[in-house]
Amino acid sequence: MATAAALSVAAALPAGAESLADAMVSAYRHSSLMEQNRAVLRAADEDVAGAVAELRPILQWVASHQVQRTEGASTARSSSLAVRAEIPLYDWGRSQLAIDSAKEQVLATRQALVGVEQDVLLGATQAFFDVRRSTEQVSLQENSVRVIGQERQAAQDRFDVGEITVTDVALAEARLAATRASLAAAEGDLEVAQEQYLAATGNRPGQLSAPPPLPKLPANLEAARSIAQKNHPAIKQAQRSAAAAELGVAARAADRNPTLSGTAQVGVGRDVANQVTGDYDTRLNGSVGLELSQTIYSGGRLPAEHRKAMASRDEARAALLGVARDVNQQVGTAWANIDVARAQIGAIDEQISAAQQAYDGVREEAQLGARTTLDVLDAEQSLLQARADKITAEANLQLAHYQLLAAMGLLTVENLKLGVPTYDPSQYYNAVRDAPFTSKQGESLDRVLRAIGRDN
Repeated sequence: MATAAALSVAAALPAGAESLADAMVSAYRHSSLMEQNRAVLRAADEDVAGAVAELRPILQWVASHQVQRTEGASTARSSSLAVRAEIPLYDWGRSQLAIDSAKEQVLATRQALVGVEQDVLLGATQAFFDVRRSTEQVSLQENSVRVIGQERQAAQDRFDVGEITVTDVALAEARLAATRASLAAAEGDLEVAQEQYLAATGNRPGQLSAPPPLPKLPANLEAARSIAQKNHPAIKQAQRSAAAAELGVAARAADRNPTLSGTAQVGVGRDVANQVTGDYDTRLNGSVGLELSQTIYSGGRLPAEHRKAMASRDEARAALLGVARDVNQQVGTAWANIDVARAQIGAIDEQISAAQQAYDGVREEAQLGARTTLDVLDAEQSLLQARADKITAEANLQLAHYQLLAAMGLLTVENLKLGVPTYDPSQYYNAVRDAPFTSKQGESLDRVLRAIGRDN
């Protein structure tokens, strides 16, 4: 893919220069937001384990001691210790619906993690281009200070020989002071950009290499939107959430069905056999049974929960439609920004050429006395502004391409082929989906957790 090839070229630049790919990799490895959402995903994985556990036996021990006193009779004491097991045998699909719903939520959460990954990489990309743009602006302003300083000295020399007045010298000094102020502002912008780069990647920027070739665009806007509708993680997340909401409606309807459970209990009891001697009778007891139950009246709770589930389903459907529209808007906005930046760069190139020609001409005419110092300063300022505008337009063009990739759902480590190990969301899920408890499964889960810690 053109995007991957472009970033690969950037990664192959001389040692010492940080490429855009380096910034993305660093952001991916050091993002606390990624860590946070990976933990959210692991919590969602555990919901599947919890739903699976609902189909398994519940084993409990029960200990009791009773003292009973009846008027005119002796006090009776009894103690018991029992082990009780209960297992749902059939619930007319309620538990399976809960499992399916939890799985859909896991898939939705995975897509949310992909969305966070895109945000992290886009943040690193923007920080990279901001630092480069700010660095170029500082260099431009430094050059301008040097040029205006020369103009100011030339004005002073001409004043010393009586060619111009003190007003011309004052104009040159005022423009030099303004340019120095602009340089200070540019240096401040660079410091801010460097702090943003540090926050996005975890490292302070060193020497940044030139950006890689621009990613290849789809044939047209509609093609880009079609790709976005198929790939954008927000749309996939909304689809999974809508599916989970549909299952939620079915699950709330199933709450009204009966539940068939099996129970088994074995225990030992002890009663006072002789109040005088304190002797006890010990007995063993056990029981096995079936229990079929169904809610006849819940005070309106079950119908309310069913209606609430249907409202949540309608909300999820509307959210899916809204997300699809938002993604289309993001694609259209990024596409328009690319067109605008390209048009600006073309026009600014013409402006720079004309401004350079005008500046050179005004300087020559000023040396012949046909132009004033103010004319020279104005021409120099026009050229400076045009060059500054081009720096901004080029940065906007580069950033807009990556904003378009994000809008299409393609700004991921895997798609960009950044060559860094990626987080495997299925590893933890596979370890816990069957609700492990035994020591062997627990040891396996511990190994997974240690591996996740190393990867992070």
